[in-house]
Amino acid sequence: MSGVFTPMPGAAPLAQQVRAQAAMETKLLLRNGEQLLIALVIPVLALVGGVVGAERLGLTFDHRVVDVLTPGVLALGVMSTSFTSLAIATGFERRYGLIKRLGASPLPRFGLLLGKVIALFGVMVLQAIVISAVGFALGWHPHGGVVGAVVALSGAFLGTLAFASLGLFMAGTLRAEATLAAANLIYLLLMMGGGVVLPHTSYGGGAGVLRLLPSGALGDVMRAGLADGQCDALGMFVLMVWAIAGSLLAGRFFKWE
Repeated sequence: MSGVFTPMPGAAPLAQQVRAQAAMETKLLLRNGEQLLIALVIPVLALVGGVVGAERLGLTFDHRVVDVLTPGVLALGVMSTSFTSLAIATGFERRYGLIKRLGASPLPRFGLLLGKVIALFGVMVLQAIVISAVGFALGWHPHGGVVGAVVALSGAFLGTLAFASLGLFMAGTLRAEATLAAANLIYLLLMMGGGVVLPHTSYGGGAGVLRLLPSGALGDVMRAGLADGQCDALGMFVLMVWAIAGSLLAGRFFKWE
């Protein structure tokens, strides 16, 4: 046997590292039953239960019930994956020392965060397909056209950045158990009263405050885009501010262990 073996020690290219990290993060998210419950089951139940319940109770909106609730549930899906699922998973990764070990690998910190964000977008594409399919089955007719779709995608992108940065800030500063409790509590509070599923106008005197929350802003942007084909400039601005603030907090206070 003959040949020349030339060792090439060194880290893989950054793009390959990020791609491998994103693939692993996606597999971990899809294999976790609790994450799937938050990412898919609860939003679908909220959509079906909301449409059936609103019709039986005689609730009315500016548009048909399903045309209002489906964009809101799509926004809920973004929030559930990019905030709650990410915060809980990252919190326990810190507890088990996984983040610390990754910190000692050639993968840089921004590469780790980029891998997580790419995995989130992959899961959210699956979420959007499932929720949209259920919405169409219930009679959803989006009226936004191409402009509305672009607005909704832009809002989902900004919402992902805002909620993901806030989730990483929480997971990087609190203990895993505290992150689990806080992330679930905040998720339930925002889902019930944060203006994400229902329009902020449904909450009476609290409408002004809800528009300044990332949940309310994301819900308004999605509804304006998919129901009216318009861009909610205030909602976009609010999401951008939350994304910048969350990124600064996560970058400053995130701890590897």
